[in-house]
This record gives sequence, structure tokens and C-alpha cells, in this order.
Amino acid sequence: MKKIIVACFLFALSFSSFAQSGKDIPSAEYYPGGQDSLVAFIYETMVYPPMAKRNRVQGECIVNFVIEADGTVSNIKVVKNIGGGCGDEAKRIVKELQFNAPGYRFETSIPIKFKL
Repeated sequence: MKKIIVACFLFALSFSSFAQSGKDIPSAEYYPGGQDSLVAFIYETMVYPPMAKRNRVQGECIVNFVIEADGTVSNIKVVKNIGGGCGDEAKRIVKELQFNAPGYRFETSIPIKFKL
């Protein structure tokens, strides 16, 4: 019985640490001010699409893009679109992001949540 309890505890502990690690945005380390500033910019800049608002569309769009060596953003693609114009709005927001120059080019993605 003790082995089962210990096994369940270890499983729960490993699952919770895995779930928490997924909350970080990898590209945020190159954004001025870090992840909190990046998230704040996204939600200050966001304009909820009228069609999505009218149809009560909510969810998460995922946008894939490349951060160039000089910090500019290129190759923006919406990987997950929830519809109602949210994908286009997420793409517009990513176009406005300005990162610090990482010194190398890398591809990343960012989730943008739409909630009424």
C-alpha cells in the first residue's frame, strides 16, 4: 500500500512540474522586459475581432515565426486558428513585436489567447 501511495505522489509531482514548464514562452527572453512585458504588450495591442465577438469565439491561436539575428520578425504563419478573424489579429500582433537582437536566427511560436 505504501508503494502505491509513493508512486502516486511521484507521478503527481512529475506531472505538475511538466505542466508548469509549458507556461514559459521561449522567445520572451529576447523581448525587452521579459515574458511579463511580452504578455502585457499582446493584450494591450489586441483588438478583439468584431466577427469573433459577435459569434462568441474564444480560444487560443498559435503563431509561428522567425526571430532574425537583428531582432526583427519574419515568416509569420498562423499554425492554429480559432476563426472569426482571430488568426489575422494574432498575426498582426506578432508583426508589431520587436525583440532584442539574439545574434542568431531561430524559429519559435507563441500562443495568443482570445477570451471575452
